Amino acid sequence: MVAMVRGGPLVPADGFSQLRGRAVLLGLFGQLDPPRPEVAEAVETCRKAGIRAVMVTGDHKVTGRAVAGMLGMAREGEISVDGPELARMSEGDLASKLDTIAVFARVHPAQKMRIVEAYQRRGDVVAMTGDGVNDAPALARADVGVAMGLTGTDVAKEAAKIIVTDDNFATIVSAVEEGRLVYRNIKKVVLYLFSTSMAEVLVLTAALVLGYPPPLAAVQILWINIVTEGTVTVNLIMERSEGDEMLQPPIPRGEPLLTAALLRRVLFMTPSIALSTFGWFVVRTSQGVPAEQVRTETFTVLAVCQWFNVLNCRSATASALNFRVLTNPWLVTGLILSNLLHMAVIFLPPLQAVFHTVAIPWKQVFAIGAAASLVLWVEEIRKWIVRRSLPRAAPAPQAPTPRA
Repeated sequence: MVAMVRGGPLVPADGFSQLRGRAVLLGLFGQLDPPRPEVAEAVETCRKAGIRAVMVTGDHKVTGRAVAGMLGMAREGEISVDGPELARMSEGDLASKLDTIAVFARVHPAQKMRIVEAYQRRGDVVAMTGDGVNDAPALARADVGVAMGLTGTDVAKEAAKIIVTDDNFATIVSAVEEGRLVYRNIKKVVLYLFSTSMAEVLVLTAALVLGYPPPLAAVQILWINIVTEGTVTVNLIMERSEGDEMLQPPIPRGEPLLTAALLRRVLFMTPSIALSTFGWFVVRTSQGVPAEQVRTETFTVLAVCQWFNVLNCRSATASALNFRVLTNPWLVTGLILSNLLHMAVIFLPPLQAVFHTVAIPWKQVFAIGAAASLVLWVEEIRKWIVRRSLPRAAPAPQAPTPRA
């Protein structure tokens, strides 16, 4: 509170006793430091992604609760706890109330670390944001400590694992989304490599068990593993977001890359590739086609199977029969390059001698494409069944009409 002396400067309020009768109260003023408008949306995105945002603040409990309400952090039934109340709680009481506490207010550094440890004891992965020296212990103890780059102290930055350069909570949420996208793309590559490699093993094993000559030359297998796969695997990592990364539940701690869901897809992909490849080899051999031509055609069938399969691996539910592949120019370029290199191996005489290939009649090229597409159609049927079983999203509620 300030006062103005008639004709004089501002004076502190405790000077009123000396200025009795001379000062006039002009009024009171307050300051508001509102959160950024994008933070409320980021908090809601976290909620949909299975991430719970909790406020830990040095402000008064009422102030913290008001800001948390504005951001959607505090909802009906959730409570606020200040430092003295937290100090009176036993570890058991705190653990039982964690799901209902939206705001921790007036807490000191040791209590911040106690809050982080309480969440960790029940198996949660904890990210802690902070900018001050008093945040450093909790930042160091959290699974992911996030320091503010603009206002953060050097101590906080040293204790944290990540520094946000724009001090924006929404940036952290965007980083989570990007991390989920990278992890999903890694799993796509693992699925692709595992399913195609297992198919190669299955083809060679079947030929050995049934007494057939090797369907592929050793150098052809090397070409498949290095060139055919190498031109598309790194490109698959560059897949763009499918749009639902932040609608999925958090990935469990310690989840293997080869999950049960991925292995179920392998059970469809691997037999389909093996059936197309080995089936073509058996049929063409039984027709009396020269061995070198059969081997070249089998080599090509396997390569085309892999091209179809990389399209399968782009999504677990979305059809590959769309133009979304054009959103990944890296993959399109890799597929074109792989096709050109494979044609060179088959039709250029110098490479034919190295890779034990012969030119394939063009009428067989279309038949090879049809046979190799089996893996695509099998996966399309599986995806269609999965999409049919997914619950339909409820229609969005109509926004209320604004009133004056």
